[in-house]
Amino acid sequence: MNSTTLLKSSLACALTLGMASLASTAFAGQRDAMMKMTPPQKTDAMMAKNHYTPCYGINAAYKNDCVSPGHSCAGQDSKANDPSAFVAVPAGLCTKIAGGSLKAA
Repeated sequence: MNSTTLLKSSLACALTLGMASLASTAFAGQRDAMMKMTPPQKTDAMMAKNHYTPCYGINAAYKNDCVSPGHSCAGQDSKANDPSAFVAVPAGLCTKIAGGSLKAA
């Protein structure tokens, strides 16, 4: 391998590592903000970012997305199709699902 090829290869590697380092520090700020949130706040932030809405009354047992009466987090609702438990679904889909409601009962 000649010195020019070796130099180009080393430079490309250094630039790649530098870019990866910058990207990881950019995501670290978002990660730190998410770590400070409570579970309901995380769910709300995820739903807003991905254009999801809560759909009540369509959950399977132990498959709800956060906070319902009687518990404080996801996957703790033992009753299927609970009208006070929600599952995050893409916006506009809830009313098309049998039993789905945009408001808690």
